[in-house]
Amino acid sequence: QVQLVESGGGLVQAGGSLRLSCAASGSIFSINSMRWYRQAPGKQRELVALITSGGSTNYADSVKGRFTISRANAKNTVYLQMNSLKPEDTAVYYCAADLRTYATMQNGDYWGQGTQVTVSS
Repeated sequence: QVQLVESGGGLVQAGGSLRLSCAASGSIFSINSMRWYRQAPGKQRELVALITSGGSTNYADSVKGRFTISRANAKNTVYLQMNSLKPEDTAVYYCAADLRTYATMQNGDYWGQGTQVTVSS
């Protein structure tokens, strides 16, 4: 069984910073892409940032230059450093991983439970 557990959310003032972490655990053979999504109240879930197994990254236009995604492969962990936060960044942030388990030896998407980020003005 695979679990993804996010941490690091909270309340911060506009202009502040937060660092989110997401650790994958369980019977994991390999991890391909790791991603961060967010969903604000009344809005659709959107992709915030993605990092491949090789370290290539991609960002939503709304967070470019402010957010940085990184990963520690040895720890099966992905991070999201969020700087210069704005009230519009307020959302539940979810991590997801495209990974292969020893049990199935097939790729599948796994999701964390989400962590709340609230940016006050």
